[in-house]
Amino acid sequence: MPGGIEFVYDNYNALVFGFGPTERVSEAVLSLAVFPKWVTLCFLRGAKLSDPKKLLKGSGSVVRTLRLTGPSHLDDPGVHSLIREAIRNATPAYSSERKPPKTIVKSISAKQRPRRPRKNFS
Repeated sequence: MPGGIEFVYDNYNALVFGFGPTERVSEAVLSLAVFPKWVTLCFLRGAKLSDPKKLLKGSGSVVRTLRLTGPSHLDDPGVHSLIREAIRNATPAYSSERKPPKTIVKSISAKQRPRRPRKNFS
């Protein structure tokens, strides 16, 4: 996303890559949450997106998600359309200046919840 900001942070049990128009995490429009067994594409204002193919999951008033089946899932035209609309609807808007994205590594929670202990295979 040229002109945008990429956030990288550990959000409890996922490594998250968030994308927004400014350095404020609260203004991010979408994120990729990488869990040990799957990756979820989160539209942080997804409830307002048009979703004619019914790709998005969730019933809350703000966020909608899409569990990716693999890297090629991002090539799906319906997914592309959702991403474009999310970027187009960003408030504040993305800069029209074509510059490389900026990456910020953040610590969201000073005190993380404990991870589930690994199973002991002896």
